[in-house]
Amino acid sequence: MALNLAQSAAAAACFATAGDARRAASVVAMPSSSSSATTSLRMKRQAACEPVACRAVARHVAAAAASSRRNGVPVFVMMPLDTVSKCGSALNRRKAVAASLAALKSAGVEGIMVDVWWGIVESEGPGRYNFDGYVELMEMARKTGLKVQAVMSFHQCGGNVGDSVNIPLPRWVVEEMEKDNDLAYTDQWGRRNFEYISLGCDAMPVFKGRTPVECYTDFMRAFRDHFASFLGDTIVEIQVGMGPAGELRYPSYPESNGTWRFPGIGAFQCNDRYMRSSLKAAAEARGKPEWGHGGPTDAGGYNNWPEDTVFFRGDCGGWSTEYGEFFLSWYSQMLLEHGERVLSGATSVFGDGAGAKISVKVAGIHWHYGTRSHAPELTAGYYNTRHRDGYLPIARMLARHGAVLNFTCVEMRDHEQPQEAQCMPEALVRQVAAAARAAGVGLAGENALPRYDGTAHDQVVAAAADRAAEDRMVAFTYLRMGPDLFHPDNWRRFVAFVRRMSESGSPREAAESAAHGVAQATGSLVHEAAVALRS
Repeated sequence: MALNLAQSAAAAACFATAGDARRAASVVAMPSSSSSATTSLRMKRQAACEPVACRAVARHVAAAAASSRRNGVPVFVMMPLDTVSKCGSALNRRKAVAASLAALKSAGVEGIMVDVWWGIVESEGPGRYNFDGYVELMEMARKTGLKVQAVMSFHQCGGNVGDSVNIPLPRWVVEEMEKDNDLAYTDQWGRRNFEYISLGCDAMPVFKGRTPVECYTDFMRAFRDHFASFLGDTIVEIQVGMGPAGELRYPSYPESNGTWRFPGIGAFQCNDRYMRSSLKAAAEARGKPEWGHGGPTDAGGYNNWPEDTVFFRGDCGGWSTEYGEFFLSWYSQMLLEHGERVLSGATSVFGDGAGAKISVKVAGIHWHYGTRSHAPELTAGYYNTRHRDGYLPIARMLARHGAVLNFTCVEMRDHEQPQEAQCMPEALVRQVAAAARAAGVGLAGENALPRYDGTAHDQVVAAAADRAAEDRMVAFTYLRMGPDLFHPDNWRRFVAFVRRMSESGSPREAAESAAHGVAQATGSLVHEAAVALRS
């Protein structure tokens, strides 16, 4: 008798928690040949015992899971970017989603993260929302016993690291941006970026009488009203998109069309007319009207390195002058104010007993971190240099709204990165963690790139979980669910990783032993998920 998906996942999850891997393997194994009468009798006896036994096991598992979460870091897994069809009415690869959720539950995963794309939900016209596909996903998550982190994705999908599909902004938004190109971020050479609406027009009623921030707030309100019965129960977090890739930053390093390549410094995005108008006013208020005609013209191009440029070079570059301080303060302050506006809308919607916490994602820009100017961070809007902490103001802004700071590149080690580019992801993670601690905000993490190896897992566990209770991350989101995750070796390592994260201090050997049992128990389920995801 083969078990169905839910039975298989429940069995593996129960026995993995109890630490009895061999028993889990025997539950999902195919029976040896026997008479149909014997099998029938066994099934009847099992059915008679199930109500009491399963409830008892379920209570034990729930108590153990709750205890583990108190002692460790809950792990979520990012869903594929195209989980919901572009029409918004259904799930893509429904069978794959069902099998994958069951497998994740069996591994002890807390929940999933999914992008709720503005370009899908409100594509047909202003105020016309179609959440049908997402409703189906939330119902499946609830039935499987998984929590959900829902990302309010107000950006375009396509053109960034890891973007495997194309999901543009809503058609009516794109039409307005085509009429007025200055609604798009613009660099000093006039190149427009349509990934996300320029924050320079946040307060302008440029979308049929609504401001961009009003559009974002109305979308979040529609989401809240549509998913009221899931909030706080199944949906436990709302991550609010703030820019390209959903991150609070400028689109300073776009990969589309080969514009930027790692580890280039990127370029300032302040030359649409709305940003120029703000810069002009700031310069005049400073008594330096000549500073208001645009950003630095000596800051190089997207693929330069700091020492190639006059502005970012050494200690005496333009970044360290009075003009540099003025421009970088204005540029970073505009980003902070954008965060304030969008978060004010989010808290007005979700902050009144909705039951879900709010988070904001900050980019892990670790290349050239070892230089004095930190050029790539500056072009992205983070005024962080060797002499100035650019992350503390961001953390304090989030603290004012009770939001969690979600940070990337947690899996990276310094020596894995090109040393000539002075990459220092470990130091960067430590700095951001210190800023979050100082501001009193929760810190959550993500891996920036897909990694399935033990080395990356070790790094995440060290950075997120194996710390004093007050310094642990509040959650970790794993990039990303797909066929590679369900490769047998990757899956076994992942299950061990989840156990080490959720039970802080759990010996690695014990986690790997338990993972081996779960991997055996869920082999057919995981195989089904991998095959379905490839189809």
